[in-house]
Amino acid sequence: MPGLAHLPEDARPREKLLQRGPAALADAELLALLLRTGLPGLNVLQLAQSLLDRFNGLAGLLQADAHAIEGVKGLGPAKRAELAAVLEIARRVLRRIIDQHQMRL
Repeated sequence: MPGLAHLPEDARPREKLLQRGPAALADAELLALLLRTGLPGLNVLQLAQSLLDRFNGLAGLLQADAHAIEGVKGLGPAKRAELAAVLEIARRVLRRIIDQHQMRL
């Protein structure tokens, strides 16, 4: 399966984000931007979608621990570390939002 060069420019995740903003991207497209590359026979969008399928979407991925991500083919140490860092940032932001909301109640 080829990379993303075969897609029209406005359908490629990075270009789509820059032209229309992050809200215009599907979950797999956002995740593909983080992953950057796929595998032989599996482009980055397919790899991203397989991750989402395995963890039941972004919410499941957000709840996954580092050990669960270790077994994913195509995620070497660098990609796992980057993904773990982004997931931890998201967790911390969510925790802070929840804490601030509870303080207002």
